[in-house]
Amino acid sequence: MTEIKSVGIIGAGQMGSGIAQVCAQSGYEVFLYDQSAPAVVKAVEKINKGFLKSVEKDLITADAGARAATLLKPAALVADLADCDLVIEAATENEEVKKAIFASVCEHLKPEAILASNTSSISITRLAAASDRPGRFIGLHFMNPVPIMKLVEIIRGIATDTETYEAALGFAESLGKITANAQDYPAFIVNRVLIPMINEAIYTLYEGVGTIEAIDTAMKLGANHPMGPLELGDFIGLDTVLAIMNVLYDGLSDSKYRPCPLLVKYVEAGWLGRKTGRGFYDYRGEKPVPTR
Repeated sequence: MTEIKSVGIIGAGQMGSGIAQVCAQSGYEVFLYDQSAPAVVKAVEKINKGFLKSVEKDLITADAGARAATLLKPAALVADLADCDLVIEAATENEEVKKAIFASVCEHLKPEAILASNTSSISITRLAAASDRPGRFIGLHFMNPVPIMKLVEIIRGIATDTETYEAALGFAESLGKITANAQDYPAFIVNRVLIPMINEAIYTLYEGVGTIEAIDTAMKLGANHPMGPLELGDFIGLDTVLAIMNVLYDGLSDSKYRPCPLLVKYVEAGWLGRKTGRGFYDYRGEKPVPTR
């Protein structure tokens, strides 16, 4: 089976940073790359703070935290990932962007390297076809926030070989994660169930069935959800919610997956949730307040 010692991460956003943190904490040499150099600098600072928090919470020892910091290395160029055994793409949920990334990185990788996508909805088979190694391509869908959430969905494309799957499974388990195998259908398991629920909550707001606070309170107290669906949509990012709904709508051709017009309007306004300061809640004050 392929031995994984070094991991390249493409994308220094919330997901890429979280994956980089858990990989370094688990003893892997990690190279973090993003087309935006300032994003990498910001991510490394955030990850180092994450190591300190893990030490404070007794999740790792102080020595392990210090060692993890030495294993995390910023990458200035995509070519810096050339010697990695595994490269995980964690860019925006846009198929063309992801395909362009794979086209650019493949020319630098050693033949035996495994490519993985952290996509939360897009066909692994199609993404693999944009690479030079569909047999050594797999989906590794981490949950947000990565250092806390235990699950990793593993998705094999039609060409993914057994050795790649077994290496990916062993890798995920080495991070202390619990895995679930999902078939390569739009949005896989978690988001096939979760994102339409958030979309339906937005329809409930759109149709005036309840207010933002009423909808979130009802689901937290009536269904024992830790976060209300509108609050969760803001946490995920409303642009990501819309992208996944479009994948479901286009891929399954079923009207029940039609994105709510209010979701579209919020994304068009740039009100994407916590990351932009406004979504269904306004986060710019001392505490979040509904925007409708």
